[in-house]
Amino acid sequence: MNPKHPLASPYPGYDVLKLRDTPSWDDVTRAVIDERLAQPNAPRFCNDTQWRALQALCTVIVPQSLDPSVDVAHRRFAAPRIPVAGLVDTRLDQDTRDGYRDARLPPLREAWRIALAAIDAESQTLYGAAFADIDENAQCDVLRRMQTGELQSPAWQGMGSDVFFRLRLMVDIASAYYSHPHAWSEIGFGGPANPRGYVRMQANRRDAWEPVEARPGQEEKARRENGRVR
Repeated sequence: MNPKHPLASPYPGYDVLKLRDTPSWDDVTRAVIDERLAQPNAPRFCNDTQWRALQALCTVIVPQSLDPSVDVAHRRFAAPRIPVAGLVDTRLDQDTRDGYRDARLPPLREAWRIALAAIDAESQTLYGAAFADIDENAQCDVLRRMQTGELQSPAWQGMGSDVFFRLRLMVDIASAYYSHPHAWSEIGFGGPANPRGYVRMQANRRDAWEPVEARPGQEEKARRENGRVR
């Protein structure tokens, strides 16, 4: 990864999975993480139309385009390193809810079913094609209109597009992304503090098994240190 890339990780060379067989994680943690690593980017809950819309939404919200081996023109369509759409779809398939719900939204599955259909309907009205088939600038425009509540097609069935954007779309997609170990490596997170735990809790201090954040011009030094983290 190019350290000068604006989306490059500030923790070069860090791989949280090196902690897998250390005292940092117990068997339960390993089993949960292994399941996430095995997650396919394929639908169980969504039909084909819903799946295409969900994939496109995840690509816009959390773009994964840092692989320099993929031609720039095709990076948007490259297989994602983190299967965000697959993780969201699995949550829908298992109907894993939050334990609470804003009264303005229907239950998890129904909210997503309505929204995916409504987003395609709004995209057809604005740009003459399904959300997955319009270009990235148009997709961003649809999302901006959703965020502000401007999208009010009958397809929303009374659910506020802005409410769905804020309380479901962003929450579900972002939490799916950051539930994955590859994202943990990007942000220097060592995973659940179980059973080892964190000891140095003061500001600007880190435990020996936590990664080093690279300072400008010291990326290679941080990379070497992070390669030794266990």
